[in-house]
Amino acid sequence: MDSCVAAAVAAQAHDLALLHVHYGQRTEGRELRAFEEIAGHYGVSRRLVVEDRSLAVIGGSSLTDATMPVPEAEAERREVPTTYVPFRNAHLLCIGVSWAEVIGARKVYIGAEAESGYPDCSAGFIEAFNRAVEKGTRPGSGIEVTAPLAAMTKAKIVRLGVELGAPLHLTWSCYRNEDLACGRCDSCLLRLRGFRMAGIKDPISYAESD
Repeated sequence: MDSCVAAAVAAQAHDLALLHVHYGQRTEGRELRAFEEIAGHYGVSRRLVVEDRSLAVIGGSSLTDATMPVPEAEAERREVPTTYVPFRNAHLLCIGVSWAEVIGARKVYIGAEAESGYPDCSAGFIEAFNRAVEKGTRPGSGIEVTAPLAAMTKAKIVRLGVELGAPLHLTWSCYRNEDLACGRCDSCLLRLRGFRMAGIKDPISYAESD
């Protein structure tokens, strides 16, 4: 959902080129379907789907290691959850920036938001990554990573998505299932709570949503 809203923000000022990465996540098939349907909604022909299993091989996350259960959601979780994929956004952004340099793009949008509790979703991480981009790309490339949702709550992201006409009904957030969202993992909880706090009905169905 966050990536979809970030794409909606980007579409206000830019022609879109959309990237999807298979990194061994549990719901990669369902996420690919969402990617293709969202790209179709925006009429985007320039799409890149990359298969990079290094994060799955490294492990350390319940999203990529089938022996680790995806935990039940905790509304007041303090520690970084096991669904955190170590340094994932750095991997994804490296691919995105490389592609941007090839196609001549100057902005790389990412739907990172701090409410997830993941350290590589923070504004500080994005700022630090941009310093590496400046030093590590061709002179004059002018590429900048931007995370327009970084300081927003899920409720604000939902409202912004509705305001921009983002196809939220095409998005997928569940960490466990590819058929019917579980309603019990951290990602489902954050999404459901965001819609409720925004006063907007979530357009997808759940096995449980209490």
